[in-house]
Amino acid sequence: MYEKNETVRIESFSDGVFAIAITLLVIEIKVPSHSEVATIGLFKALLNLWPSYLAFLTSFATILVFWVHHHWIFVMVNKYDHSLFYLNGLLLLFVTFIPFPTTLLSDYLMYNGSKIAAIFYSGMFVAISLSFDALWRHVSTRLISENAISEKKEEAIEITKHYRFGPPLYLGAFVVSFVSEPLSIAMCLLLALFFALRGWPFKEVLYNPQQSRRIP
Repeated sequence: MYEKNETVRIESFSDGVFAIAITLLVIEIKVPSHSEVATIGLFKALLNLWPSYLAFLTSFATILVFWVHHHWIFVMVNKYDHSLFYLNGLLLLFVTFIPFPTTLLSDYLMYNGSKIAAIFYSGMFVAISLSFDALWRHVSTRLISENAISEKKEEAIEITKHYRFGPPLYLGAFVVSFVSEPLSIAMCLLLALFFALRGWPFKEVLYNPQQSRRIP
């Protein structure tokens, strides 16, 4: 059963979850201990925290991009049903869990277990991308198949083309984590940038394959 209504409560609740998840990331960056500072100095101790900075930056950028795209999706929604609530809840489940693999990665990136930490970290983004894709497919199916406003229908088709790259690209970062932890993390960070720019500068090639074939 579909109901026409504003989705303010869903968006407000989701915004709160995104805000909490993104705030918890910085809490996991630990202040250097007095004993460490006494041994190597505060400046070097802060430099030694670079795995925490890297994990924080990657997770922050990814959550921010997912939040922006989540807003993008709900701008398109003019009906909601129970499935929308649960699919959105599934996405939020994974979003709230991000601080844990972020801490795990920052703590073990330079020690034994770094590979497992990177696998777990990149695997979490695979799960998020799949849940995000499921949410969008549920929304877009109605927009494309029903008598939606032509502008919304065209934008829905464009977004669908954009999102089809999410799960396979994050899966690629997950596979790479078995070989190279730093490269896998770098891929996750670059993917956040890629989706923040909506595929630019590769947009013409990726979304207009017929046009790209005419490029010499």
